[in-house]
Amino acid sequence: MLVSMKEILAEARNGKYGVAAPNVINEDTARVCIEAAVEMRAPLILDFAYQFHPDIVSLGKIICMLAQTAAVPIAVNLDHGASFEQAIWAIRAGFTSIMVDRSSAPYEDNIRDTAELVKIAHAVGVSVEAELGHVGDGVHYAQDREQGLTDPAKAREYADRTGIDCLAVAIGTAHGAYSGEPHLDFERLKAIGREVDIPLVLHGGSGSGNDNLVKAIQCGITKINIATDLFVAGVAAGAQEGPPYMIYHRIREGYKQRLKGYMELFGQSGRAG
Repeated sequence: MLVSMKEILAEARNGKYGVAAPNVINEDTARVCIEAAVEMRAPLILDFAYQFHPDIVSLGKIICMLAQTAAVPIAVNLDHGASFEQAIWAIRAGFTSIMVDRSSAPYEDNIRDTAELVKIAHAVGVSVEAELGHVGDGVHYAQDREQGLTDPAKAREYADRTGIDCLAVAIGTAHGAYSGEPHLDFERLKAIGREVDIPLVLHGGSGSGNDNLVKAIQCGITKINIATDLFVAGVAAGAQEGPPYMIYHRIREGYKQRLKGYMELFGQSGRAG
């Protein structure tokens, strides 16, 4: 069933578990993720980024249809919406949530642009995620880790002035593969959690370490974005010996099994229905 991300995260927050948000890049990756969620009886958030497939409206409608007919709660979220137009396209496609990413903009610009889209999205029942601080790329982790960490002192004001439904925080994770050892600032995360009364989101879950992810959930994270680890698992499975014409199926299975492992780790397995 297609539901809002706000609804899924409220349940996760109350139940003190996390929800995986895999990045989907086409219809097939969406189908694989939904299969995994149904098999695990788990709620699911599908993150769809414009950079991976620019036809948000056509493909988005297909993904939303697949979610609508699934037997578990599924939200479809625009990941890292970089422009006003992308957000509107996602809403037109039927997405139940959008991320407004102004994390690289000055603080006041971030608040202004996010609040504008919150007003539009909430008018049609779409929830909104936004980022305070900035999660960088793993390839530059050694240099960038200390830059852009979320300031707990600004978290409450940011949430209040924007009206967002969930807050993506920068506590030491990074997008993609890490070039160094990940170090998560859990004290910062706890401090942010004391300031705001909305679900918290962790970007850059891949490669962050199982123990770190479990601890992050215990400290208040409810949504964990996962991409790189799933694709790496799919590629590895595809490279295994077997008939060439079955490579597609091996890739799908590798991707799905890795996602199911994360669903179990995050405690979302069996939470649907």
